[in-house]
Amino acid sequence: MRRIVITGATGAIGAALAKHYAEAHAKGCRLELHGRRSDVLDEVADACRRLGAEVETSRVDLNDDDALFAWLESLCAPTPPDLVIVNAGMNIDIGTDNQGEAWDDASRLLAINLRVPMAMGNFLGKRMRAAGRGQLVFMSSLAAYHGLPVTPSYSASKAGVKAYGEALRGWLAPYGVGVSVIMPGYVSSQMCHDMPGPKPFLWQPERAARRIATGVARNRARVSFPFPLDFGCWWLAVLPAAISQRLLKWLDYTEGSKS
Repeated sequence: MRRIVITGATGAIGAALAKHYAEAHAKGCRLELHGRRSDVLDEVADACRRLGAEVETSRVDLNDDDALFAWLESLCAPTPPDLVIVNAGMNIDIGTDNQGEAWDDASRLLAINLRVPMAMGNFLGKRMRAAGRGQLVFMSSLAAYHGLPVTPSYSASKAGVKAYGEALRGWLAPYGVGVSVIMPGYVSSQMCHDMPGPKPFLWQPERAARRIATGVARNRARVSFPFPLDFGCWWLAVLPAAISQRLLKWLDYTEGSKS
């Protein structure tokens, strides 16, 4: 029985991944789903059970170290899970009339988007290393290549996740532990649509889940999509900053939400 843990299972990508794995592995899958919204979490869990998976749910506060580590310890008894997808996250923007992010909001974002993945990677990486097996998957973003002016804290958090996941892959690979960093473009969700700026090459969550699962199964270091946006964002990282920032302005990624 394959044991798969997914945080952020109440979000669009997390829910699609849960259903994908439930269907793909049918009765050979045990899912541990974490989410903040109880009603949505129960709906996703029920859908996965109907597809044949065994499902447990958790609403533990990921920002509470004691509660988080106790939950992770329980997941590692007697052995670590086969696959852990660290997907929980949030987004904020510079707001109405470009007034800038509220620091309290930015602090909350950095906690869930970056500190929690690092805490989970640190805890689970050591246990998977000792067991000589397992795979960690971190949810970054194409915004990790070059910070978007409309979402500076989000971009910073995803750049941090990218760097952390890449570093863990180098550390853990010799011990039989896989690490993949996922870098999606725009995937249809409430969080995506609330974000200012255009949404080119928008994917549906189910398509994103299939691409992610395929890359994870191959233990790809980086799973980034869709290709045109991935290629363009990569160029933003390598071009001179003045040119990249001029392109972002031309593409309308410098204006926040309007009142």
